[in-house]
Amino acid sequence: MVNYWKSKVLPKIKKVFDRNGNKAAAAEACKSFDDSKEDITKELEEKKVDLQPKVVEIYEASAVTIKTLVKKPTESGLKKGSTVVVKFIEELVKIEFPGSKPVSEAATKYGPALVSGPVIFIFEKVCTFLPAEEPPAPSEPEPAATAAVESASKEITPEAAEEIKKEEAEKVEETPAPPAPAEEAPAPPEPEPAKPDEPAPEPAKA
Repeated sequence: MVNYWKSKVLPKIKKVFDRNGNKAAAAEACKSFDDSKEDITKELEEKKVDLQPKVVEIYEASAVTIKTLVKKPTESGLKKGSTVVVKFIEELVKIEFPGSKPVSEAATKYGPALVSGPVIFIFEKVCTFLPAEEPPAPSEPEPAATAAVESASKEITPEAAEEIKKEEAEKVEETPAPPAPAEEAPAPPEPEPAKPDEPAPEPAKA
């Protein structure tokens, strides 16, 4: 019974206390960090020119996972990517990024998810050092798509076809019929050639 208590029950109780202890310590670390946010912000503004190229270099060399978390951090994301989060913050410590050292220590000790507030604060500050992303240029519609749209617009519905027929019928009624071609007049008869004058008959001799 004693062995069972030592091997099974005691470790579970200890684990619960450790977990609760970590949460309490993490909460204390977050509170302490919150008190220094204003000073960190001022220091960042003073060192922005020197830090910006270094921050951009670290960010560009990072994995896609951490880039996504820096731009859109979530507690679940910090928990899943705890390893890359800790590594990224360690890189910030190397360039003496204000506020990164206490956050790195807390994230390493308790896990990024338990100190998500300070981690997200640092990530938000990192974003202010990154160049603004240009919106993608609107792509021109493909010729095939344009042709499809045009052909669709030219499709004639039964109602439209009926209207066209009516319009054509009205046009036919309004247009006067062309005059019938006049019959050709008969050509005048050619004049008969004039006959030579016949000699007058001689008077009879007595």
